[in-house]
Amino acid sequence: MLSRLTADFALPLLAAADENGGAIRTLLTTEKLVLILFAVVIVVVGWAVIRLLSRMAEQATARHWSPERASLIRKIIFYGGWVIIVLTVLAQLGVRLTAILATAGIAGIAIGFAAQTSLSNVISGLFLSIEKPFKVGNMIQIGDTLGMVLSIDLISVKLRMFDNRFVRIPNETFIKERVINVSRFPVRRVDLMLGVAYKEDVARVREVLLDEAHQHPLALEDPEPLCFCWEFASSSVNLLLVVWAVQADFLKLKSELLMNIKARFDREGIEIPFPHVSVYPGSAARPLPIDIPPETVRRLRADADEGGGEMPPP
Repeated sequence: MLSRLTADFALPLLAAADENGGAIRTLLTTEKLVLILFAVVIVVVGWAVIRLLSRMAEQATARHWSPERASLIRKIIFYGGWVIIVLTVLAQLGVRLTAILATAGIAGIAIGFAAQTSLSNVISGLFLSIEKPFKVGNMIQIGDTLGMVLSIDLISVKLRMFDNRFVRIPNETFIKERVINVSRFPVRRVDLMLGVAYKEDVARVREVLLDEAHQHPLALEDPEPLCFCWEFASSSVNLLLVVWAVQADFLKLKSELLMNIKARFDREGIEIPFPHVSVYPGSAARPLPIDIPPETVRRLRADADEGGGEMPPP
């Protein structure tokens, strides 16, 4: 096939030296020139048509579907149109498409085995586009990664994390692992686990927490705030305060509620227990010093004298 192309197109373009003057003349026939010009016209017109069709398809589908699915359809039409143009041009130039398609099939099988991961990501991208578990602008969490979706492509999903880092995650990962869409719904719940000392009046503490929740302007009244006595921990009674807020006010409400509750506990004299650590200096083999008050020593001596026993000196 290559030899035929060379004979049809390369040889007529070779220069033949003239015996007298050594002039160069072109042996390109009029028929082949017309074929090449017609192929150029097909490329130019086809490029304009597929570009127009892909844009029209994206605009039409964007009215009813998500922007990600509309962009996917535009890409399919664009690249599919170019495949049709290339095959049409080759057929116009007299190239046998049967051999090319057979070669492309064999090459496609080889490439498929070599690029299984990429093909898996492409198929996973199609599933994500159909299922739509999240969209551009949503805040999602996958594994330990939490960020905002920047784009959903055929191969991967791009995220921007809270510290402004860029993350690219293959589409296959979203099919295999659990994905949490943090901003799917407009309302989100704030859960605060708060511990108080065992000596405190739990009913009174519950009233204080609910009062702080109702007073906050960002807390929603429907659903209303709730407070539960959750558990008896090792050093505290834990209460769970549940408050609902608009998605955009979640972090602000949580931070302000914690600060307001701490200030309110200080005013009400409610104790928040925390672990204490005692540090003893010196060698671990030496006994710990014991400080006994003098009145305790005198009392112990008096008790020992009355009982007839002896008490060692301090």
